[in-house]
Amino acid sequence: MHRTCFTLAAACFLSASLLSASEPAADWHSWRGPHDSGSVETGTFPERLDDAATVWKVSLPGKGCSTPIVVGGRVYVTAPIAGKDSLLAFDPSGKPLWQTEFSQENPGKHRNGSGCNASPVSDGTNIFVYFKSGTLAAISPAGKILWQTDIVERFGQATLYWDHGTSPVLTTGHVILARMHNGKSWVAAFDKTNGDLTWKTERNYQTPQEGDHGYATPLVIRHAGQETILTWGAEHLTMHNAADGKLVWSCGNFNPDAEKLWPSISTPVIVDHTAVIAFGRNDRGKPRLHGIKLIGSGDVTDSSHAWTRDDTGTFVPSPISYKGQVYLLRDAGEVDCLDPESGKTVWTGRFPKNRAKFYASPIIAGDKLYAPREDGVVFVASVAGGKFELLSENDMQEPMIGSPVPVANRIYLRGEQHLFCLGQ
Repeated sequence: MHRTCFTLAAACFLSASLLSASEPAADWHSWRGPHDSGSVETGTFPERLDDAATVWKVSLPGKGCSTPIVVGGRVYVTAPIAGKDSLLAFDPSGKPLWQTEFSQENPGKHRNGSGCNASPVSDGTNIFVYFKSGTLAAISPAGKILWQTDIVERFGQATLYWDHGTSPVLTTGHVILARMHNGKSWVAAFDKTNGDLTWKTERNYQTPQEGDHGYATPLVIRHAGQETILTWGAEHLTMHNAADGKLVWSCGNFNPDAEKLWPSISTPVIVDHTAVIAFGRNDRGKPRLHGIKLIGSGDVTDSSHAWTRDDTGTFVPSPISYKGQVYLLRDAGEVDCLDPESGKTVWTGRFPKNRAKFYASPIIAGDKLYAPREDGVVFVASVAGGKFELLSENDMQEPMIGSPVPVANRIYLRGEQHLFCLGQ
């Protein structure tokens, strides 16, 4: 484990200009952004993602599928370096600042997987990372390892059929991890200052085959005035008190027909007091979409199911919350805009048909929908005015699994080989 300053020889700076002081300042400190919505309403973002829009582009040292974060203008992204899990930092111009290396990576086994699937998260100062190898660590803005622990060494190897997917999230004082697999499943809180385990709560449910395999990321919400961890997986939506891990709310009955091979992949999105849960196998013609009221306490299974649909949904990409509505990018490129209160469709659209699927979760920035396809084609569509309009189709020439990141009128894209910064 060591930290070294580095120069990326293959870095290609297409523009050396820094972000203007007149541009809006914001942070994207976690995978789905500051409100876990996958969206930002203000800003002027590019319609095309071509050479003219490329502010800078740098080479990455290895394959990773995580989404970058942007904190105080700095861009942080995980990637393997010579077979080791690593965190890389870049300044606003794309200049490499430092790299911090950890232990040996555990590479991905799916074509769209890696040992760096989990996205980093920041509290505005320090950065927290988690890798398939088991490394959970905190890093300072200067690249110093503040603490680290090995989740696999402490709690055993995950038994997920595919690569790990869940990212760490932060409460006021803790880093939260959820492990849901065919084995001992749990939600746990680690002290942000030293990595000590504060609490670890079992989360085990009997499900049909692969139903207990979870890849979704928890959400930190307030419920009944308390900081609470909302977790989706094993055919249950649960809330745990952030201070002590106590189960305070649970909702089941998401798979009454006991369908097999239905893992939980897509992360829920919340609008007001409704959580929209994408489940089922949209990729096999069996979608399920649920609207769940986040009210009450205890087992609310009989009272919290507001609506269910079996004609639309998504298997891998997570939904977006934007201006009071929910947007779904289905795995083959269909786009649905829904009313979260009733579950009814507001409008539908679609991207051009192709054999390649959508694995990255899309985002909306300033009325523009950005959707990377697994083959590296990134679509931009307008969702202004209550309708869908395709604006551009951009081939980035490399696979893309990470989500786009919209900050300060820029769109950051993480490909298999490069990190892109694009703007007007």
